[in-house]
Amino acid sequence: MDSLLNKNRPPVFCPGCSHERVTQALDKAFQLLELPGDRIAIVSDIGCSGLFDTFFETHALHGLHGRALTYAAGIKLSRPELNVVVTMGDGGQGIGGAHLLAACRRNLNLTLLVLNNFNFGMTGGQFSATTPPDARLGSGFLNRLEKPLDIGRLAVSAGAAYARRCSSYQKDLPQEIARAIGYEGFAVLDIWGICPGRYTRSNTLTPRVIEEAMARLPAAAGEVPENRREEYGAHYRETASALKAAAPPVVVEKQFDPPLPGRHTVLLLGNAGQRILTAGEILCLAGLTAGLHASQKNEYNITVLRGPSISELILSEEPIEYAGIERPDVILALSQEGVDRRRPLFAGLRSTARVLQVPEVTLPPARAEVSSIDLRSLGIKPQDWALAALAALAKTNWVISMDMLRAALTTRFRDDVLASAVQLVEKVYKN
Repeated sequence: MDSLLNKNRPPVFCPGCSHERVTQALDKAFQLLELPGDRIAIVSDIGCSGLFDTFFETHALHGLHGRALTYAAGIKLSRPELNVVVTMGDGGQGIGGAHLLAACRRNLNLTLLVLNNFNFGMTGGQFSATTPPDARLGSGFLNRLEKPLDIGRLAVSAGAAYARRCSSYQKDLPQEIARAIGYEGFAVLDIWGICPGRYTRSNTLTPRVIEEAMARLPAAAGEVPENRREEYGAHYRETASALKAAAPPVVVEKQFDPPLPGRHTVLLLGNAGQRILTAGEILCLAGLTAGLHASQKNEYNITVLRGPSISELILSEEPIEYAGIERPDVILALSQEGVDRRRPLFAGLRSTARVLQVPEVTLPPARAEVSSIDLRSLGIKPQDWALAALAALAKTNWVISMDMLRAALTTRFRDDVLASAVQLVEKVYKN
């Protein structure tokens, strides 16, 4: 099989850079495996290792520093027939360390070549996640304050089923790379090399020094028996195919004419537990039953069981290009927390705006038309106040009608939940 090296862009690195040896070894590995270029995708990121995607006549993707494994995962899941090889430096591995851990845990059939030369060679020779503490670098003493990573041991502890430590100078490097590519699962090669442009200016590092350092470390023999398991992509497809197919999206047809023409904005102001967001969704569905465009924008605390809960709704005969609401037409004020959260809006309300409040809420001054509904006296629990307020709004035939609301409930709920919701809105409608 012929070489896959790009004849129009031959590999060019600093004189003595071990990356060129890895480039040649990778090409020989492709030949050993008899892989054509259209069955290979090389994914790289920033750094000297990021040049690899230009040196081969294969599919290629070049991305952000440290993120190559994320792109590679997407390619492999969408195109499982491709052999996806990721080239990353020790700098990118450190920056994207969480992605390495995820790849080890996942065991997707990818091959990661970490071109480890112990520094950020492209950006000034600063220390990386693998720099020895006694090295002298452009970042001064900082490397002496941190413990370097052992990529092989890290990968094994994270679940990698194949991890191997190699030297750029070993004669069988093409075979090592070929075995990693041929492994059915995630394979990591920590390939040690030399950066003459930065690292060796102040530090002694030779092929012999690399060999001796590797001999002092625990062996990284390749396949890790305790981590051996089914390849992620095949397992995912098998598991997903056995699942029940997702239901088709709900289609809401126009059944009614809207009670009012134009565009109407509604603000639901409540707190956690009042089902504000669900009520907002129901209002949007009600609008759809009248052929209206609808939008919903929600706000709630990170503490989802406590604090204000707000839903901003727009129903419009025309397409909605901006979903913000500055002067709402209708406010349903169902909690003090919600009202306080949007207090400045009340000062700008038009005289035509309508505010429906529960007695428990104190409103700031506003020019709007204000009415009150005592839901507690009707025996309605606070968690149902938002839906009850929609029923009160529909009863006035303002923005939505009762027919629209009933149709929305039928779309949103089923069985006992639907029966309970219908009973609730009918109760409000009759009182």
